[in-house]
Amino acid sequence: MGATAIELRDIQVSLDRKPILQDINLTIERGDFMTFLGPSGCGKTTLLRTIAGLQKVEEGTIAISGKEVANGATDFHLEPSKRRLSLVFQSYALWPHMTVYDNVAFGLQVRKMPKPDIRKSVYAALDKMRIPELADRYPSELSGGQQQRVAIARAIVTEPDILLLDEPLSNLDAKLRVEMRAELKRIHQELNTTIIYVTHDQHEAMTLSTKVAVFFGGRIVQLDRPRELYKHPRTLQVAQFIGNTGLHMNAVDGRMIGDSSSGYRLQTPLAVVPLEHASSVHVGREVVMTVRPEDIKLLVNRIPGSTAATVEAIFPSGADTHIQLQAGGASMMARVMGEPDCEPGNLLFMHVDTEQINLYDKQTGVRIEHRHTRQQDERAKENDHNENRLSYSR
Repeated sequence: MGATAIELRDIQVSLDRKPILQDINLTIERGDFMTFLGPSGCGKTTLLRTIAGLQKVEEGTIAISGKEVANGATDFHLEPSKRRLSLVFQSYALWPHMTVYDNVAFGLQVRKMPKPDIRKSVYAALDKMRIPELADRYPSELSGGQQQRVAIARAIVTEPDILLLDEPLSNLDAKLRVEMRAELKRIHQELNTTIIYVTHDQHEAMTLSTKVAVFFGGRIVQLDRPRELYKHPRTLQVAQFIGNTGLHMNAVDGRMIGDSSSGYRLQTPLAVVPLEHASSVHVGREVVMTVRPEDIKLLVNRIPGSTAATVEAIFPSGADTHIQLQAGGASMMARVMGEPDCEPGNLLFMHVDTEQINLYDKQTGVRIEHRHTRQQDERAKENDHNENRLSYSR
């Protein structure tokens, strides 16, 4: 880590005169596992192709390992084969008439490496992907997961400085996706290769990456470590996107009230939340409060600051359970560990950890800072999952 692998400056790309990428500025450090995350059509795959050299930049510059490979102003464009990177496509793109060995060896044969060296490198790559026994098979004889492993072996056999992966797991079933995530994590750690990974799957981005760049409308709207992205989405749009798949994010409308003498508070249908670090500039502002399911504690008896909530539905998912609630006219989702002893229709009391909420200006969608210090947030991380049990206060 530390040295710069890729530097993008003021990148602009259009297709058929339609702007696809706008004002992209991004530095990727050597050894990073950088994920481009966003909905379909946001520009993430176009940026990957632009880095690979499959798409020309209109404006801006790209440098790889300190060497300029693209410049829109001078129309300079270094061809893909000279950029020392490998690209794994969503479709695997294996040659059906070649064996696994020949598919993996092809790039080395093009370079006219000696045959003994090719054999050694091919089997080293197949060993890394744990598929040496497949060397003599053809792609049609392989499962989807095996084909994906071959495609990655072919990409790493040339020992590229940078590995580009374009939604490589999207064609696999759920079990294989989990297995391949583990393999990609292992390969990244073993090779210490810089990886750029494109996906629309939030869970993949959170579990695989060292850093995540979130795209909307051809722009990077947030660049952060996965944990920071999950804890503090910069905009409401990012918060809602991150909460779309398995990482549900509750959102409640509210209004800032109070003054310097009585203190500042957030008025919501659930409760009036004291905000120690808000200020007079926030008073009267319409906001949206987001709450993660694990930051809601459910109780049998009321405690100060809790809100009555009716259980609407229960969604067991193994080690934990999601519980849909109706509280103060708002639909909320809580996450508790294990199997809670409650049924739809039960009345419980919901207590929100106000240290973990995020507030967003309702008009601009931009996060409002209302916390004390980042150090407090870091300390709170240690206790994130300790309070998330359905407890019974008698």
